[in-house]
Amino acid sequence: MTRTGLIALAVAGLLTGTASAEDAALKAAVEADYEANLGALFDHFHRNPELSGMEVRTAARMAQELRALGYEVTEGVGGTGVVAVLRNGEGPTVMIRADMDGLPLREQSGLANASTVTQVDADGVEKPVMHACGHDVHITALVGTARQMMARRNNWSGTLVLVAQPAEERIFGARAMIEDGLYARFPKPDYALAFHVAADLPTGRVEAPLGITASSSDSVDIAVHGVGTHGAYPHLGVDPVLVASHIVVALQSLRSRETNPLEGAVVTVGAIHGGIKHNIISDRVDLQLTVRSDSPEVRQQLLDGIDRIARNTALALGVPEDRLPTVTRSATETTPPTINDAETAARVRAALAESLGEGVLIEVPRTGMGAEDFAYFVTPESGVKGVYMSVGGTAPEAVDDAPGHHSPLFRIEARPSVITGVEASVTAAEALLRRPG
Repeated sequence: MTRTGLIALAVAGLLTGTASAEDAALKAAVEADYEANLGALFDHFHRNPELSGMEVRTAARMAQELRALGYEVTEGVGGTGVVAVLRNGEGPTVMIRADMDGLPLREQSGLANASTVTQVDADGVEKPVMHACGHDVHITALVGTARQMMARRNNWSGTLVLVAQPAEERIFGARAMIEDGLYARFPKPDYALAFHVAADLPTGRVEAPLGITASSSDSVDIAVHGVGTHGAYPHLGVDPVLVASHIVVALQSLRSRETNPLEGAVVTVGAIHGGIKHNIISDRVDLQLTVRSDSPEVRQQLLDGIDRIARNTALALGVPEDRLPTVTRSATETTPPTINDAETAARVRAALAESLGEGVLIEVPRTGMGAEDFAYFVTPESGVKGVYMSVGGTAPEAVDDAPGHHSPLFRIEARPSVITGVEASVTAAEALLRRPG
């Protein structure tokens, strides 16, 4: 069944509501703001993306926009992170987060405002950059949300914290902000909210799951060592290309034969680098893996299995004990799964269904194991209750053919995506900051 068909089935059984005059006023205000401010702001962000951890100009613009609205703004949190605070009487604290970074891709969307910028990455290599995952929608909507929450202060009571986060694409920005004192230097939230625009959902629709929304992710590197020799005399060496090939195949048994088939698990070898010439058996091959799971238990099982398979496959193929593979798990590109707090998500869903109107709230099955470092803001240890939403980004008639995220062809319908993102964020925040009486 197509994605559109799944959505149609899902919509049929959901909560519905009728928007009030106040809700209609919110929609009108956001639409007017898009025409006056947010449309041009989105265009600026889309034309000027920046790579992970290097979002200097983006952060400066976010700080400028939020400061102009009257928020207390702090820059340079966890690198390029921006934190804005609005205190509005007694009540809980709600944090709303938007990620800022782009990806090292040359945009081929065909849009008039397609990015043409390049940037020298942390590895010293100049690369093309584009917003191939919709973070330009997120930060534009955060500014729109900030404006509406300021204008609607009579509707809510408590403290609002807005976060423009760096480096989500490399899943170290959220942790960097936490380690830089986000929850110590600023009001610690009782609740945290975020949304991601989704190319595979129709515009004007919002999803807010009651449980898991994104998988864990770990970047793992395997250096496969061999003994180099002439390609015509393979018996005089140990071929790391052969060893690496066996490791790649054996790793798939972790998903197919060691993991409960009802559990989510992925081990993808995304890159293989080795060898220099047709007739030379090299002494090293490097593998780069991404590992995904939906539970801590499966996550550890996969990581332990990678160590075991790499070591024992090499031994079986004659690699000397002192040249066994080196398995390294990234200390920065790692995140636990993102799991919504069920009770808080239920409150947000009820508010969305009531305020945004019939058919806006949808629920569809997960179709992949994307990761999201929003998880660091809502760990069980933090006590912060999180709700992570998805906002439709593609015209309904084009959903089935929409290019995926992280594609150079990626494109989003900016106006409805930003407007719905603002409406959903304001509605969710006000539901959690409801003024007594």
